[in-house]
Amino acid sequence: MSDPTGSPRSGLRSQPSVGALSSDSLVANDARRSADDRGIDILVGHALFMALDPKQAGKAMPYPPLGTLYAAGHLRTLGYRVAVYDAMLEPDETTFREALRIHRPRMVALVEDSFNFYSKMCLARMREAALGMVADASAQGIPVVVAGSDATDAPADFLRAGAGAVMLGEAEHTVAELAERLLGDDSGSRSASSLGDIAGLALAGADGTVQRTPQRAPERRPDVFGLPARDLVDVDAYRALWRDAHGEWSLNIVSTRGCPFHCNWCAKPIWGQRYAMREPEAVADEIAALAASCAPDHLWFADDIFGLREQWVASFGAAMVRHDVRVPFTVQTRVDLMSESAVAGLATAGCRQAWLGVESGSQTVVDRMDKGIQVADIGPVTQRLRAQGIRVAYFLQLGYPGETWTDIEATADLIRAHVPDEIGVSVSYPLPGTPFYDRVARELGPKRHWHDSDELAMLFRGRYGSPFYRRIHTALHGLLDAYQAAQSAESGESDIGDAPVQPNGSAKRRSSNAQRAGAAHVTLAAAEAVWESLAADERASRRDAPTLLPTVASPPAPRLDGRAN
Repeated sequence: MSDPTGSPRSGLRSQPSVGALSSDSLVANDARRSADDRGIDILVGHALFMALDPKQAGKAMPYPPLGTLYAAGHLRTLGYRVAVYDAMLEPDETTFREALRIHRPRMVALVEDSFNFYSKMCLARMREAALGMVADASAQGIPVVVAGSDATDAPADFLRAGAGAVMLGEAEHTVAELAERLLGDDSGSRSASSLGDIAGLALAGADGTVQRTPQRAPERRPDVFGLPARDLVDVDAYRALWRDAHGEWSLNIVSTRGCPFHCNWCAKPIWGQRYAMREPEAVADEIAALAASCAPDHLWFADDIFGLREQWVASFGAAMVRHDVRVPFTVQTRVDLMSESAVAGLATAGCRQAWLGVESGSQTVVDRMDKGIQVADIGPVTQRLRAQGIRVAYFLQLGYPGETWTDIEATADLIRAHVPDEIGVSVSYPLPGTPFYDRVARELGPKRHWHDSDELAMLFRGRYGSPFYRRIHTALHGLLDAYQAAQSAESGESDIGDAPVQPNGSAKRRSSNAQRAGAAHVTLAAAEAVWESLAADERASRRDAPTLLPTVASPPAPRLDGRAN
C-alpha cells in the first residue's frame, strides 16, 4: 500500500512524539490514555481519493486535506490523541480498514475537506467510498461522526450506513463537543440519543427520519482554530509526487472561509452566505513558517473567493514585505474585486496567477446566474492583472438554462479577445441546496451526481446533449492553445525585429521565427475550422424543449464592510 512516489504510506500518520506537545496536552493525554489504553482517541479522515478520479489522477496535483487537518489540529490542541487517514494518496477506501487496525481509535471523525472544490461536487464514487468507511468503523463498534458537503446534503444516507451523527456546517467546534460527549468517560452513553443538545447535527430519529438540532453559527474569528495539522500527513510524499510530475511542488493554504456572493449555482452547504477572514498578519506568519519548514515552490489559496476586501489584500501584501518572504501563489477571485489597489496588493504579496470566475462571455447568461459582474469589465481587469505581472485564468461554464449558440460564441470571442493564460471549462452542474438545483429539480432524472470530475454530463435537459457540450469544451481549449501560439509567434517576431543585428545567427533566428509564425497560423486556422464545424452542426444538435428557468429578481450585492458578516 505505497503511494505513487514510493514513500511510506501517507494515510496512516499519527501525531508527533509526546515531547512535541504542550504540558497541558500531556496532562490531558495521560488522563485519556489511562482511561482507555486500546489506541488513539480519534482517527480523523476524509474520502477524497485522487486515485478514484481519473481526471485528478492524470493531473497529479494533490493537496493535503486542509479542512480535515484543521479539525485534527483543533482536537489535538484540546488534548486528544489524534491520527489522520489521508485518502488523497491512498489507492481506495479498503486501506481505511488497516488504519482502523493500526490506530484502534475510540472514535472516528470523517471531516471532508470543504476547502477543496472537488469535495463540494459530491461525486458518486467518493460518496461510495465514504459510506464504506463509515460502515467499516461502525461494524467494529467505533462511534463515527461525519462532516462535509455531501453528508450535509444527504445525511440520511450516512446515518443509515452507521454514522452516529452528521455535522452540519463548520466542523471544528461541533466535532470537539462530540468528542467530549462520546469520549468523556466510559460510563457515559455513546449512543446518538445523548447528542440531541449539541447544535449543528443531523441525527437518526426513532422513527427512521432525520432529526436536526439547532443550527450552529460559523466561527467569526477563524484564527481561533490554530493551524492545520500538516505534520499528520506525509508532506514528503506530496512534495515528491508534485516535483516528479511538474518540476515544482505546491502546497495549499486558506485565508477566508465562505463567500457572501449569490451565484445561484454555487453550493454553500458549509458556510452558506457567511464569510470570515483571517488576520492578514496571521496568514503571512503561516506562509513564513511554511517557507521555513516545508519550502514549497508555490502556494494555492483554497479560498472560495480571495481578497473580499481590498484593504485586507493591501495589509496582507505589507505583512509579506515585513516578513521578507516571497512564495508565488495562485488565488480564485472575482472580476469586481480586482481594483487597482487589490491588484497592487496581490503583486506585492507575490501572486503568480488569479483565476477569475468569468463563466460566460454573454451578459445575459451571467445575469441569469446572479453572478453580479459585468462582462465589459473582464478585459480591463485582465490587463490590470497582467500589468502587475500576474497571470490570468478564466473559469467558464457551458449549458446554463437559456444559453444559446450566440451566447456560446460570445464566450469563444472572449477567449479570442483576451487570450487568458488558462481556462477551466465545465457544464452547469446543479447541486442540492442551491437555487439553481431547486429551479431545475423537476427536470432531473435518476442520475443526480457525476461519477467523477471529468464526466461533464448534463443532468437536466440542456439545449444540447452532453456529447455536443464535450465537443465545445475541447474546441474552446483548442482555440486558446491556437491564439496563445499565435501571440507567442508574434511576440517572437517583435523581439527579433528589435534585437541588435549580429554577424552570425540573425538570419537563422529570423528563419526559425518565420517557421514558428507559419506553424501558429496553421494551428489557428485548424482551431477555427473546428469551431466552424461546431457552428455548422449546432442547429441539428439542438434538443426539443430544453430546460428554461423563470425570471426572478437578483439578490442584492453583499456588504463587505467587515472581516466577517
